[in-house]
Amino acid sequence: MMARTPDIEKAVEVLRTGGLVALPTETVYGLGANAEDPVAVARIFRVKGRPPSHPLIVHIGGAEHLDDWVQEVPATARLLAEHFWPGPLTLVLRRGRRVPLEATGGLETVAVRVPDHPVAQALLSAFGGGVTAPSANRFGSVSPTTADHVRAELGDAVDFVLDGGSCEVGVESTIVDATGDIPSILRPGGVTREDLEAVLKCPITVPSTSQVRVPGQHPSHYAPRARVVLVEPEKVVAEAELAQELGHQVGVFLPPSLTDASVKVHAVVALPASTAAYARGLYGFLRELDQRGCDLIIVSLPTEEGLGLAIANRLRRAAGPRPTV
Repeated sequence: MMARTPDIEKAVEVLRTGGLVALPTETVYGLGANAEDPVAVARIFRVKGRPPSHPLIVHIGGAEHLDDWVQEVPATARLLAEHFWPGPLTLVLRRGRRVPLEATGGLETVAVRVPDHPVAQALLSAFGGGVTAPSANRFGSVSPTTADHVRAELGDAVDFVLDGGSCEVGVESTIVDATGDIPSILRPGGVTREDLEAVLKCPITVPSTSQVRVPGQHPSHYAPRARVVLVEPEKVVAEAELAQELGHQVGVFLPPSLTDASVKVHAVVALPASTAAYARGLYGFLRELDQRGCDLIIVSLPTEEGLGLAIANRLRRAAGPRPTV
C-alpha cells in the first residue's frame, strides 16, 4: 500500500517542525522523529513512557548513507548491509556526530537500519535525513502492525499517521552488534540467524546478556493486558481448561497440530502452520485476545529455528514479570 504524495509531504513537514509521525515499516509501525532534533527525539520517550536510557533505531534511506551516521563501518557490517538492506536488519555501530545522545540512550553506539516498505522509503527520500523510530505504542505493550493499532493506542499524541497497510513481517528487526570482528545477535527478528550465518559463513551467537543496550531487552515487553503463561505444547489444552475452571477468562494459542481439538475456554486463536504467517499475525493475535476480554493467555513456544527464534523471544518477554505500580 502506497501513501498519497500529499500525505508524504505532510509527514515531512511534521518531521521538519519537530513533530512525531507514525510510519509503516515491513516489521511494525514506528513512532518517528527527526533523528538530528534532540527535542523531538526526547518527545518520543515522553509519548511512549519509555525510559530515556533505552536507545532508539535510526532509519535511513539506503546503505549509501550509512557513513553519514556512524564513525566507521567494518567489513562485516558492509557485507550484511549489502545483503539485507533494505530489510528487517538493524546494525549497531559507533555513533557518528549527526546522532544526538538522546537517540542512543547516552551510548556511543547507534542502531541503524534501512526499512523495506514503500511508504517508509518515500518518506525518507522526501525528508532527506534520518528518522528515529521505535515501535509506535506505549512502552512494553504489544507492537502495532496497522495504522489503526497506532491510533487506538497513542491517539492525538502522534501528530500524523501514515497508513501503509498491514506490516508484512510482523515482528521487529533483528539487531546485530557489528562493532567488532565477531557479530552477535542482540535481538532476534525478521532476518533469521540461519540467513545471517549463510552470508557470514560462520556461526553467530545469541548471547543471553549483552553490554550493549538495544531496544526490546526489557524483561517485560511486547505484552498484552492479559497475563501470558508459557507451557509445554502437549499441556496447552489441559492448562487452558484448568485455568478457565478456576475462574479466568482464558485465551489460548492453539498449535496447528491441535486445530481440530475442542477446547473449553473463553477464546481460541488457531495458529497458522507457516512460521512466517505466525510472525506476521503474532501481535494481532495478542490484541485480539485482549479485545475479547481475556485475562490469561496460554501459549507454547515454537521451535526456535528460522522466525521461530524471534517469536519465542517476543512470547518470553510478553510473559515476563510485569512492573509493579
